[in-house]
Amino acid sequence: MGIKPLYEALSLARNAGLDLVEIAPQAMPPVCKIIDYKKYKYLQGKKNKDAPRVKTGVMKEIKLRPKIGEHDLDVKRKHIQEFLEKKNKVKVLMQFFGREREHIDLGIAIVNRLLASLADYGTPDAPPRRMGNSIVIMLSSKK
Repeated sequence: MGIKPLYEALSLARNAGLDLVEIAPQAMPPVCKIIDYKKYKYLQGKKNKDAPRVKTGVMKEIKLRPKIGEHDLDVKRKHIQEFLEKKNKVKVLMQFFGREREHIDLGIAIVNRLLASLADYGTPDAPPRRMGNSIVIMLSSKK
C-alpha cells in the first residue's frame, strides 16, 4: 500500500475490521501490516507447538574423593553409566582436601580406572584437567 500517515493506516484497518500491527519498528519508516491479530497469534502458537523439539542434554555431576572405597566407586560408576545411557553429559569431579593434595597421583589413577571402565558408554570431551583442589573431566555419551 506504500507509505501512509498513521491516522490513515489506522482508518484503513478499522474499515477492514482488522488490526494495524507493527512488523519492523527499527526500519525507517516503521513497517506495519493490516491483519487479524488474534488469528496471527493463534497461527504462531500452532507453528511453535508443531515445531520439532530438540532435547538438549542435561549436565549431571558426580563428586569423588581419592579415599573412595571400591564398592562406593562401583555405585558411582553405575550412576555415571545410567546418565550416559540417557544421553546426558556427566561432569566427574575428584576433590582433594587437606593432606590428600599431596597424593594427586592416587586421584588420577582412580579417574583413569573409571574412564577405562566407562569406555563402552561414553568418551571424555578433553583429558582430565586440574582446577585448584580438584580434577575435572567431562564425559559425553557415545553416539
